[in-house]
Amino acid sequence: MEIITLIQSILVMAAIIGIGAAIGCRQPLAADSRQLLITIIVNVAMPCIILDGVFQTPIDDRLMLQIFAIFAVSVLLNCLGILIGWLGARTLPLSAKKRRELAILSGLGNTGFIGLPLCAALFGPKGAVLAAVFDAGLDFVMWTVAVMMLQEKGTFSLKGLKAMVNIPMIAIVAGLGFAMSGLTPPEPVKQLAAALARLASPLAMLYIGMLLPLLLRSKPQVSLPLLGVPITFKLFVFPLSAALLLSVLHVDAEITRVAVVQVAMPTVAMASILFARYAADEEMGAMTTVFSTLLALLTIPAVLMVGSLLIR
Repeated sequence: MEIITLIQSILVMAAIIGIGAAIGCRQPLAADSRQLLITIIVNVAMPCIILDGVFQTPIDDRLMLQIFAIFAVSVLLNCLGILIGWLGARTLPLSAKKRRELAILSGLGNTGFIGLPLCAALFGPKGAVLAAVFDAGLDFVMWTVAVMMLQEKGTFSLKGLKAMVNIPMIAIVAGLGFAMSGLTPPEPVKQLAAALARLASPLAMLYIGMLLPLLLRSKPQVSLPLLGVPITFKLFVFPLSAALLLSVLHVDAEITRVAVVQVAMPTVAMASILFARYAADEEMGAMTTVFSTLLALLTIPAVLMVGSLLIR
């Protein structure tokens, strides 16, 4: 992994977050504006990153095996992250529900908003495809294991899986199906996908930056020591544990590189939305997402450097 490329990408992300924060101070982000930005990022830019990666990457038998493998690795690692977070939360004098919430915040990362564009920048089109499949594995865990943990009865419902049928997931399936058919998209379609794909990272970072002043003005009631638990586990304990596990299992090098980047991501952006839906601590979910994202700008390079030593 090119550490210089990584640091440059992180610095650019930090600068865009700063610009977003400055905009948010002067022009607070309204609810409808937030929804518009999320819609553009999730339903336009992210699918185009996936399609652009598919269009530029030859789909052969090896890549198909890697796609199935990284999906399985994603499910395994995200479940491991939740388990590690839950074991850590058990050492604290908290209710069972709060421990489950901390476990989810400690284990599930922002592999779509931040991880997918970063993998595309670091590893090119093929890295984007593998990162998108890793994100699909996280979605699977989030709408099954995490939803089950947030419900008092701990039951699983097929209705929860409806949320997995989204535009990025459709882009993965449609893009791979198109590539396997041997058809070549017209050049204007390729150019359109490439142009829109470049929107994802800047818009996501602007959104996070613009959200910061809003959260700080609201004077959140979440205690800093409690907030530190999921952030510590998500940014340090889990990614280093995952890198160690991948080194022991001798997983394919390309899969390992993408997986290590993805597990180093901050807390999943959907946390506050998921918690609100299942009557959990929405404010803690939002605060963990934002502050873990800011700290991740410092921790990602450090964690990936240590991870690269472990997987050699």
